[in-house]
Amino acid sequence: MFSGIVEEKGTVQRVKPGKDSFELLVQAQKCASGLQIGDSLAVNGCCLTAVKLFSRGKNKLVQFDLLKETWKRTNLSFAQPGSRVNLERSLRADGRFGGHFVTGHIDGLGKIVHWEREGQDHLLRIAASPDLMRYIIKKGSIAVDGVSLTVANVRKTNFDIWIIPHTLRMTAFSQRATGDLVNIEVDLIGKYVERFVTCCQAAE
Repeated sequence: MFSGIVEEKGTVQRVKPGKDSFELLVQAQKCASGLQIGDSLAVNGCCLTAVKLFSRGKNKLVQFDLLKETWKRTNLSFAQPGSRVNLERSLRADGRFGGHFVTGHIDGLGKIVHWEREGQDHLLRIAASPDLMRYIIKKGSIAVDGVSLTVANVRKTNFDIWIIPHTLRMTAFSQRATGDLVNIEVDLIGKYVERFVTCCQAAE
């Protein structure tokens, strides 16, 4: 479980296709501290398992194996050496909770259709499929590339979010441009409510 509060920007070092999976090597600092093999780390909002750990001078490298399903469903398939990615360690049971409940299970991809500075902030407009848009509500929570954000406005095919200077500085949004694909995880509570209501209606 994650909160959507990005701890640092990691840098992709290598993307290597294999027979049954894809090898992703990411340089990290804060998030690699104390990390052990088998631990979970959210990379652009996608919950991945650390399979190998390396040290290269002062740099720490974390290797992940991505199954083809993860490769197809997330924007990690577009990662290249030098790409910046959002990193967050899994929540501690004794820690403070910010953001919102984020599982690290990506629901689908959205496409940036508008990305423009307005005053000190940036307006980010993302188009998404009807399967995702059905869960997105104004003032609701959403995770975009693993960042916990509040939906500012909703239309039939897209939605708006505001990016404040701190979020722009702390995340990989600074590398994003119009036309880029982003990972979307809709609000977990909304999906459960829909499921419960559907089951109750079917039982009547």
